[in-house]
Amino acid sequence: MRAVVCDRLGDPSVLRIEQRPIPEAGPGDIVVRVGAASVNFPDVLMVAGGYQHKPELPFVPGMEGAGVVHAVGSDVTTWKPDDRVIFGVRPGAFAEYVRVPAKGQLLRLPADWSYAEGAGFRVAAQTAFHSLVHRAQLKKGEMLLVHGASGGVGLAAVQLGKHLGATVIATGSDDARLAIVRQNGADHVVNYRTDDFVAAAKRLTDGRGVDVVYDPVGGEVLEKSVRAAAYGARLLVVGFTSGGPSKLMSNHILIKGLTVLGVRAGETILRHSPELGRDYVEELPRLAGLGVMRPHISHRFPMERAADAFRALIDRKVVGKVAIEMNAAD
Repeated sequence: MRAVVCDRLGDPSVLRIEQRPIPEAGPGDIVVRVGAASVNFPDVLMVAGGYQHKPELPFVPGMEGAGVVHAVGSDVTTWKPDDRVIFGVRPGAFAEYVRVPAKGQLLRLPADWSYAEGAGFRVAAQTAFHSLVHRAQLKKGEMLLVHGASGGVGLAAVQLGKHLGATVIATGSDDARLAIVRQNGADHVVNYRTDDFVAAAKRLTDGRGVDVVYDPVGGEVLEKSVRAAAYGARLLVVGFTSGGPSKLMSNHILIKGLTVLGVRAGETILRHSPELGRDYVEELPRLAGLGVMRPHISHRFPMERAADAFRALIDRKVVGKVAIEMNAAD
């Protein structure tokens, strides 16, 4: 089989295609013939050596994908060959075949979804669900401000927030991309290059401010968001795609009675609160079946152009998700 391999750290140009044996299923495993895998910012950071999880070189990047079950282990009863699945790995998705535990983070791929859509679902949906449901406990009728709304985790938050009954204000830097965000459920969109999102949030809430801020951008965006927040608001720190952390003023947090919540969905489930994983097993398939958080795939690349897929994400060209297709014709 072919696999995208990182054998030295650096920019996307270090990625190359390598022939490897097709993995065999252990007793409790399945082997998936991968239709597509999705690129996430942690993949970019992992290849560059800047992510907290540092796999031993050489490694196959990729955290999520979708495909068809190729083989099952002797102890597996929940899956069978030809089942269409969404899977998660840490890492290893950018290959034509992937071995994953049958009791791991596997979901059934909805019948009307493409492999690319399935590949882009798990990370963004899990992040949005952990943020808005577990951490912020978003309520119907509340005002939700979503930054980086045209990205994968931002768009999932827009879709889930709307499904939960919130009024969603979405920000971004491009009107054309924000038009797609509006089509996916945002009640209001704000281009922060041409408009002040703080003033817009105040205007849209009659001066009160928003109840929840969902921020995968970080830096100055999160710092300014304090001014857009209502008294008692919850600020979700989801990531730092702007390139660096934020410096929040503790006096502002105190005066407004704010709650600042860090979001690490995978870390929480794996090491700290595994009982929350039951929600993903039950709720994420249900929401996918309803079409909630269905990914928007703006870019698709073959394996040979994996580096271009990374660059599209780095250069902020992607709306929703970018997919690398392995066996998309299955």
